[in-house]
Amino acid sequence: MASMGTLAFDEYGRPFLIIKDQDRKSRLMGLEALKSHIMAAKAVANTMRTSLGPNGLDKMMVDKDGDVTVTNDEIGDGTTGVVVLAGALLEEAEQLLDRGIHPIRIADGYEQAARVAIVHLDKISDSVLVDIKDTEPLIQTAKTTLGSKVVNSCHRQMAEIAVNAVLTVADMERRDVDFELIKVEGKVGGRLEDTKLIKGVIVDKDFSHPQMPKKVEDAKIAILTCPFEPPKPKTKHKLDVTSVEDYKALQKYEKEKFEEMIQQIKETGANLAICQWGFDDEANHLLLQNNLPAVRWVGGPEIELIAIATGGRIVPRFSELTAEKLGFAGLVQEISFGTTKDKMLVIEQCKNSRAVTIFIRGGNKMIIEEAKRSLHDALCVIRNLIRDNRVVYGGGAAEISCALAVSQEADKCPTLEQYAMRAFADALEVIPMALSENSGMNPIQTMTEVRARQVKEMNPALGIDCLHKGTNDMKQQHVIETLIGKKQQISLATQMVRMILKIDDIRKPGESEE
Repeated sequence: MASMGTLAFDEYGRPFLIIKDQDRKSRLMGLEALKSHIMAAKAVANTMRTSLGPNGLDKMMVDKDGDVTVTNDEIGDGTTGVVVLAGALLEEAEQLLDRGIHPIRIADGYEQAARVAIVHLDKISDSVLVDIKDTEPLIQTAKTTLGSKVVNSCHRQMAEIAVNAVLTVADMERRDVDFELIKVEGKVGGRLEDTKLIKGVIVDKDFSHPQMPKKVEDAKIAILTCPFEPPKPKTKHKLDVTSVEDYKALQKYEKEKFEEMIQQIKETGANLAICQWGFDDEANHLLLQNNLPAVRWVGGPEIELIAIATGGRIVPRFSELTAEKLGFAGLVQEISFGTTKDKMLVIEQCKNSRAVTIFIRGGNKMIIEEAKRSLHDALCVIRNLIRDNRVVYGGGAAEISCALAVSQEADKCPTLEQYAMRAFADALEVIPMALSENSGMNPIQTMTEVRARQVKEMNPALGIDCLHKGTNDMKQQHVIETLIGKKQQISLATQMVRMILKIDDIRKPGESEE
């Protein structure tokens, strides 16, 4: 209560609150508040705009610890487009606000226009054959996504890896993809071209003892989350050892108990132990003596993935270990990298082949992190195609076609919203203009030429020839975007703009007195 203000009473004994620091609080209201938000959104959109398309530029971000990230990517596919479109819609809204149109009427007009655009996308969409035997259409769509990323030097290979990964784990009956089954691992060294898809699991660990075998074939794996070490007294009582004989007896007891545990594992038929916890050097030595290879300190998510892949059960209590709970893998081997001492464990030929790992190599950590983000985009696109196999054409073709459809509908709208609908059509054209600008062309001239050709030839696949291939037909260039993704871009941008237009009062604390 004291932090908010002071409780006081008037002459009739009625309480009221005197709120602190009211004189130091700043407040923006009405048009001024709206314009401050629009200005902030435009600043973000202008930053993102130069990242759009295959010739988009990267951004370098340095955090407070001095770590550098170079990227032109956010999360998922089409996010740059959402930000640029939202910025353009707010820029148009600013002009409509200056003409005296109420912000809610602008937002309503935008929503009407978005509905028209989404219906029009359904009309101009094509279907892509999603077939495990013929993956070329899926690869072409993934290539469009990867064309604007750091990995574009080997985007064909990356697209094939992403398609194979998704099709391996996809549930075609439910038409869904569980991304939990696709693990993306990276290791500095090598080239991006060395990136590969492993039908199994990679764990950033090695065998616990350097003399253990580096390869285990037909591995029967005990997956343990219980401590794998001689029993320790788990009470508050102390154990007093008063003589050498007592100490040796205790040591012998611990050793016998641990050998019993090892024997118990071997009796189930297991020839490899994977533990979530560690064990000491003595235990490690006993494991080596008893010919039981082991891996220690394996993290929780990796343990779960190994269990899914090998068809094993995680064993939380040692007494519960049975032969039925063992996982199976055709090959478990330790791989090392070049001249470095880095080692990793590869578990392949698993019982459940629906768990895969994309193993990325690259010259430095920054490249690997960007490749991970890029591959995530490609995986999202292919998942969207499995959910709904309809596509539209990229290069700004879909946006120009939607802008034409929205302009026609605006002329039929009898209410004030028609101004907002026309503004929406103008904002949609910002995407193809940004693409042509980023490709070194004259944006207005290029965009108007393509729009005129779309009207004349009635061809919604005509877009911006960003790669200067000599044709504007995106169908011939195989520049494809998923229908789900394109609809989401328009919906998200519209929702975000509506949210911003509904704020007309900002109150924030002023500078506190030193």
